Amino acid sequence: MNNNIDTLKKKILYRSNYRGTKEMDNLIGSFVNSILEELDLENLELLNEFIEIDDDNLLKFYRNLDTEIEFKKNVITQKFKNFKLKAK
Repeated sequence: MNNNIDTLKKKILYRSNYRGTKEMDNLIGSFVNSILEELDLENLELLNEFIEIDDDNLLKFYRNLDTEIEFKKNVITQKFKNFKLKAK
């Protein structure tokens, strides 16, 4: 079981830091790093689904703009909404 969790965490970390643009790498990567260790398997699976959403919709959702998709209300989307990106 722990091996599955570790593998999933590695997959999530990689995907969150290599999105295609530096801005989204920074936003999603920082968000994931801030919550990854506190999540159980169920929430890790939700996070894995969440980071597969395209960058445009994620950024619009983060900025409280209209999105092309409907975001599910769950612990991950709530944490993302409340996440504050720290300036580097």
